[in-house]
This record gives sequence, structure tokens and C-alpha cells, in this order.
Amino acid sequence: QLRPVESGGGLVQPGGSLTLSCTAEGLAMYAIVWFRQAPGKERETVSCISRRGTSTTYGDSVKGRFTISRDSAKNTVDLQMNGLKPEDTALYYCANDIGDYCTGYIPPFGFWGQGTQVTVSS
Repeated sequence: QLRPVESGGGLVQPGGSLTLSCTAEGLAMYAIVWFRQAPGKERETVSCISRRGTSTTYGDSVKGRFTISRDSAKNTVDLQMNGLKPEDTALYYCANDIGDYCTGYIPPFGFWGQGTQVTVSS
């Protein structure tokens, strides 16, 4: 399991944009998933990218607004978020999937990073 570090969150107005970054030693060896947790809501998988970046998946609530990508030079998996809505407010986490492709796996809580807070509000 990776020990990921997330960054890039912040306060943004509705309609605004943010780019989140995930980094970890060994990041390039796995498919990487971004997911979010908001108070009182179910955990939601936001997006996932395969190990080689050839396959991506998105949750229905973010399709067309978010884009996931890998930057091997920086050793990051980035989540570009456009058209942000108040319902996107949450703590965002990244984690490794169990192999090269996205399977829907999310590791146990003890392997999560600190997350990065995204707040969308006017």
C-alpha cells in the first residue's frame, strides 16, 4: 500500500476550478483513485486512472467537469476540477488500486493520507 500525500485543496466560488495533486513513493506502480468524503454523506469514488494512464473512469456526478491525469516527471496524479459546485465540498483523498487497472478498490482507512479539503461556497 502507498502512503499518499494530497494537496491543492482550498476555498473556491461556485463555477471555479482547482487542481488536486497526489504523490507517493511508488505511485507509478499502480492505478490511482481519487475519492471524497463529506460529513454525513457516503464515501464517493470520484475518478481513477490506470497505471499507464491509458484508462480513466469518473463518477457520474463529476463527468464532464473533472479530469484525471498522470505526470510521471512530477510523480503525481492530478485531478483538474472545473465547474465546481457546492456539492463538491468534501475532503478529497487519493489511494492506490490493487493493480494496473481501476477495479473500484479503496484501501482500508489506515492507509489513507490526510486528504485535502475542497470547499465550494460563495
